[in-house]
Amino acid sequence: MTRPISFYQQVNRSFDRAAAYFDHDPSLLKQIRGCNSVYHVNFPIRRDDGSIEVIQAWRVEHSHHKLPTKGGIRFSMAVNRDEVMALAALMTYKCALMDLPFGGAKGGVRISRQSYSEAELERITRRYTYELVKKNFIGPGLDVVAPDFGTGPREMAWIADAYSSLVPDKLNALACVTGKPVGIGGVRGRVEATGRGVVFGIREACSVAEDLRPLGLDPGLEGKRVVVQGLGNVGYHAAKFLQEAGAVLVGLAEYEGAIHDPKGLDLEKVVAHRRETGSILGFSGAADLPSSQDALTLECDILVPAALENQITHENAPGIRAKIVAEAANGPTTADAEEILRDRGILILPDVYLNAGGVTVSYFEWLKDLSHVRFGRMDKRFEEGVHRGFLQAIEKLTDRRFTPAEAAALTHGPDEESLVNSGLEETMVSAYHELRETRNRLGAVVDLRTAAFVDAIDKIARSYLEMGIWP
Repeated sequence: MTRPISFYQQVNRSFDRAAAYFDHDPSLLKQIRGCNSVYHVNFPIRRDDGSIEVIQAWRVEHSHHKLPTKGGIRFSMAVNRDEVMALAALMTYKCALMDLPFGGAKGGVRISRQSYSEAELERITRRYTYELVKKNFIGPGLDVVAPDFGTGPREMAWIADAYSSLVPDKLNALACVTGKPVGIGGVRGRVEATGRGVVFGIREACSVAEDLRPLGLDPGLEGKRVVVQGLGNVGYHAAKFLQEAGAVLVGLAEYEGAIHDPKGLDLEKVVAHRRETGSILGFSGAADLPSSQDALTLECDILVPAALENQITHENAPGIRAKIVAEAANGPTTADAEEILRDRGILILPDVYLNAGGVTVSYFEWLKDLSHVRFGRMDKRFEEGVHRGFLQAIEKLTDRRFTPAEAAALTHGPDEESLVNSGLEETMVSAYHELRETRNRLGAVVDLRTAAFVDAIDKIARSYLEMGIWP
């Protein structure tokens, strides 16, 4: 029996497949491929009952070709060295692909957050921050952390506060972390950014008739049958925006099981049912499936795995009935499963591209914190005045009078959230067509994941070459 390869090995397998298209110095490719810094720490925390527990945690900085490095922190019992290294590597390639000025990093704390009180979680988060500060693994120009699985704005606020109390640079201290509440330097639109970016990416892929024709699909999201695995922050917002775009949610899955209704599920009603009962199971009109994994093989047009890695394996890949697998999670498809899906003609939208919305909007938040200016503050009123001038000119020329509601809608200047969403859309759209062009240039045997890695490696290599280290 073949031993399954690790998550980090899977990422490196994608790297090696893409690196074969270059004739770069092998030492340069080795530098790009490897993790630069791996920090493993054990630290004690006092539980509410007075006992002491030792916590394991990691922070990995995969690449220093650009600084700061950037990546989230997850709280999970599945956290280990290999997983954090793999996620850090993906962040490097993701940032390069999206033209973000960061190297890749990732952090993880091995805990089950449900087993700790809020006070205990705060002590763990602050102590972890202290350990990062002690070893220079956090800072606005060093390594910028962010939320990930099991963490959110509350934990990021604790990190920002702890970091600010420990370092002399108070002016830019808040830029050490993104995903913060808006009131302490966060940016509007960050919470839903990854899910929104997933939908921008799916929408763009579904706009190319040439690529959809072999799948037997018509262009557009309207009427597409969608299954979403995972209703955390990413899965919920992806499902929400897909539904708003006209897609039909025929299946939803969480850790307690999955539900299916070929006529369509109302997302908000499912969420309300889960809030009341503690489970998505038993939702009126839907069939219960005993395992979250069962949702992966439901018949649909688009499957969105938005939970954890290694969900689609060589065992269930032959039963996948989706025509498009949209990887909203990091590493949801194993390398062996990907080969099976490719051979079956299923289009895979790779994680290294599709879930880059979070880090893209984190970049906007980082810029906001360093500039100390809210997006839209300088130009919103000016643009509204210009638009009003156009409307007044039209009214004089045509005798057409706009109602107050029409005038307000037509003269509305961009606020922070609309600018953030516009920037995210532009980034996702441009990156998709860039990687698609790379795929087409390299030939029909190349998939979108390989094309994404080719683009990322090329950009990172050029950064190193411009440093003058390699000839």
